[in-house]
Amino acid sequence: MKQFLIFVRKEFYHVFRDPKTLLMLFGMPVTLILLFGFALTNEIKNSKIAVCDYANDEATQRIVEKLRANNSFEIQEVLMSHLQIEEAFKRGKIKLAIVFPTDFNSDLQHVNEAQVQVIADASDPNTATTLTNYVRNIVMSYQNEITDGKTIPYQIKTETRMLYNPELKGATNFVPGVMALVLLLVCVLMTSVSIVREKETGTMEVLLVSPFNPFLVIISKAVPYFFLSLVNLTVILVLSVFLLDMPFNGNIFLLYGESSILIITALSLGLLISNSTQSQQAAMLISLLGMLFPTLMFTGFLFPLENMPLPLQVIANIVPSKWYYIIVKSIMIKGLGFSAIWKETLILVSMTVVLLFVSFKKFKIRLA
Repeated sequence: MKQFLIFVRKEFYHVFRDPKTLLMLFGMPVTLILLFGFALTNEIKNSKIAVCDYANDEATQRIVEKLRANNSFEIQEVLMSHLQIEEAFKRGKIKLAIVFPTDFNSDLQHVNEAQVQVIADASDPNTATTLTNYVRNIVMSYQNEITDGKTIPYQIKTETRMLYNPELKGATNFVPGVMALVLLLVCVLMTSVSIVREKETGTMEVLLVSPFNPFLVIISKAVPYFFLSLVNLTVILVLSVFLLDMPFNGNIFLLYGESSILIITALSLGLLISNSTQSQQAAMLISLLGMLFPTLMFTGFLFPLENMPLPLQVIANIVPSKWYYIIVKSIMIKGLGFSAIWKETLILVSMTVVLLFVSFKKFKIRLA
């Protein structure tokens, strides 16, 4: 055990004396969480729109004021004619235009029906659909105000309730995915380089001829990154809760326990890559390509897995971050306990056992 602790301490020295390693370990998580939390979000804010108000009456003015007060819109232009709308779209100045016809308020009061034309730039269909839904909700809000609770024959009212994320914040979806991305990427990348570094510098020969157990060499290289990954997890949680207003409704000890399983899974995968490559560049390239794209594509926080073809959904099942993403959302957002995530936990543990076994089998105790 004394020899083992000495090797662990040696690995800590390797980490702390290398500025590049420290930057990757602690700079990458902070950068990613801030980037996904503030820049990359599915929330739509400050979209530039144009208003063409032929009526210019009390009703249209109140709707326009509601649009101004909504942070999703920024009224860029007030047009005098609907003929100017297409030119505004071509210049790229607006993403949506709203046209109020003449006698809008008069029709609303006497005929009980009025029309509003909403024109959106569908070159980005998701944004166009979201913005038109926002406008529809604002118009419906005004309609509810003027009806003052009066019932209209055959009117169907829909009451919507958003569970777990009533404000529809993008961070609630992105933070669990970023946690999976950071822990996998950092752990696999750092660990994959560790054994290859010994091969390139020639110190692996010294380790193999020493009386120290070769398998303990592997474990000693993984231990420092395990504890440093827990530090990374703590930093991510602090930034998420206090900076991004991420809710935390579950048991923090359960989250750390589940995160530890993912970290060990990632470390095992990193050791497998390290045992299978002969250069640090190859190990880093395989780690980046092998972890970054599958995590982004098949975790579910960027692209819904349900929309993918069945073969891709099957491939997603072998990506550890998919199961960890489900676990984090269940604990942090829904406040669920172990009874709700035992299946995902069992899958992660099985992946860890398989990867550890293969890593030990691939470790060569002879250089030749």
